Parts: sequence; C-alpha cells; structure tokens
Amino acid sequence: MIGDMIAKIRKEKGITKTELAKRAGINIGHLTHIEKGERNPSQNTLKNICKALDTPYQPLMYTYGKTVSEEQESYGLIDYIPYNKVIAIDNIDNFITCPPNAPSSSIAIKINDESMSPALEKNTYAFIEFNTLPENKDIGLFYINGSFVIRKFYCKKGQITLKPENKNFIDTKISKDDDFYIIGKVIL
Repeated sequence: MIGDMIAKIRKEKGITKTELAKRAGINIGHLTHIEKGERNPSQNTLKNICKALDTPYQPLMYTYGKTVSEEQESYGLIDYIPYNKVIAIDNIDNFITCPPNAPSSSIAIKINDESMSPALEKNTYAFIEFNTLPENKDIGLFYINGSFVIRKFYCKKGQITLKPENKNFIDTKISKDDDFYIIGKVIL
C-alpha cells in the first residue's frame, strides 16, 4: 500500500518518477520497485520521499507493510486515505494499556454513544489502526463532513455506506461531494 500511496501523491502533485527519485536521492529503479509494491522503502528513504513530496511522514508510515485487496482497489478506497493530514486531539485524559491482541493500535477512542452497541458499548474503547483500509462489514473510524464516526463499513457497486450497529441511528451514504476520509480500522 505504501507504494500505491507514493505513486498517487506523486501523480497528484505532477511530479515525474525521475524528478522524485532525484529529489529523494534514490535510484529511479528503486523508486519504481517501491511504487509497484515489490520493495518497501527504508525509514530514511521514506522520510526523503516524503520531504521531496512535501508530505508528512507519519501518515505514510502507517501504510507500511499493508496491502490493498483487489476489491478495495476496484472501489478506489486508497483515494480516501488522508496522506497530508494528521489528527488533531483537543483533549487527552489518560493512557490506556494496549491489549496484547491489538499490537498495531495507533490510538484508543472512547465510545461516547450507543450507535455501535452491542459491538462497541458506550464508555468502552475502540482500538484503531491508522490508515488500514476496511473490508466490507469491518468497523472503522471515519471522518465525514466535519465529524468523526465509528461505523461498520460497506461498499457495494462503488457506493460506500457507513452503518451503525444500533438501528436507532441512521446509515450514512457517502457521495462524491462529501468531505470523507478513512482514518483506520477498529481492531479490537
């Protein structure tokens, strides 16, 4: 996935492979292998690529070692990964111990309503792995039009729908006009 993201950003910024390789101080052949997913860049190489693309390092680092399934690729889900944004946290109340069965957690978010009950009860924590694309029926953390929500992810015939577990809450169908990002997948 990291190679897909680098290629996507490079193309969006109108930078050729030759130009990016030169700016990052790497061989164009190595860059080609990275973009095709045949090699992973070292941390230093990734930092150099991010600097050359004028892109934050951490959002791309979270894609390291992750893959995109054919189905996810066919729906264009990679377009919803926010590579040039970082989460702003207004309040931190505590640390929480990361469970052994969720070692790839990036953050724990306290559930503040009943929308995902019974899967995620109010006042429990959802452990999120950043920049992991969800499969159908996975629970994820999403940003939509100024709000963060934790919902079940569905994508059918290119239509993305975010569904609560609790039927007293409404489904959200994503349109091209929505400001929408996939932040990550709930792993616990």
